[in-house]
Amino acid sequence: MKDINTILTDYIRRHHYSRLQPVAALIDMDGTLYDSMGNHAEAWRRMCEEAGLEVTRDEFFLYEGMTGAQTIDLLMQRCRGRHATPEECETLYHRKTEIFKSLPPVRPMPGARELTDLMVTVGMRRVLVTGSGQNSLLDRLPEDYPGVFLPGMRVTSRDVTHGKPHPEPYIRGMQLAGVSPSQSIAIENAPLGVKSAATAGAFTVGVVTGPIPRAELEGAGAAIVFDSMKECAEEFPTLLYNMLTLTI
Repeated sequence: MKDINTILTDYIRRHHYSRLQPVAALIDMDGTLYDSMGNHAEAWRRMCEEAGLEVTRDEFFLYEGMTGAQTIDLLMQRCRGRHATPEECETLYHRKTEIFKSLPPVRPMPGARELTDLMVTVGMRRVLVTGSGQNSLLDRLPEDYPGVFLPGMRVTSRDVTHGKPHPEPYIRGMQLAGVSPSQSIAIENAPLGVKSAATAGAFTVGVVTGPIPRAELEGAGAAIVFDSMKECAEEFPTLLYNMLTLTI
């Protein structure tokens, strides 16, 4: 991996920024704050089996970040050669949510609490940017990540017209934080989320927390990739320091 200053310099020049000011952190939820993607993939697989849609469990790791309606529409086009109706999107996603709730509870991702606590300590504004709309996890955030996300500082599938990989979720996150792209750091674990954040102009940190290899995150636009949330938390102070002190 390139040294951090080289990574930062390449990013600044590519985006034609004058400098980086790490004011806000825009943070994904599934696979980033929670070790939940295995349960999501299994819930999607079971729902599709019930609906007669041919899928594989692991393909849902690649769809992470899409809204539920986007995912269902994609599957309908592939399996039945047509778009999903609004009623199908609502019914099938509701069933997927029921199955997800029936599975064993997921745990916070190791290292995520340390990372978010650091962001609070240094005074970064924190915004949740997730493609999910499932209250089963959204409602747990205040308990598992106390004080991290202030009221109203979240973007979910209910708040956007276009889900990831479209940049709208991260643009909305920047608007909530009141920052420009050069003041934003995004934390993502999936290619579609990385592409969304990178296209919005945020300095995008990819984190490998599942079966998707780091090359997929790099190819989607991650400026830097860590092999776990624990490593991300350990290296984040150095990343912030270099952002603040770098001169070009």
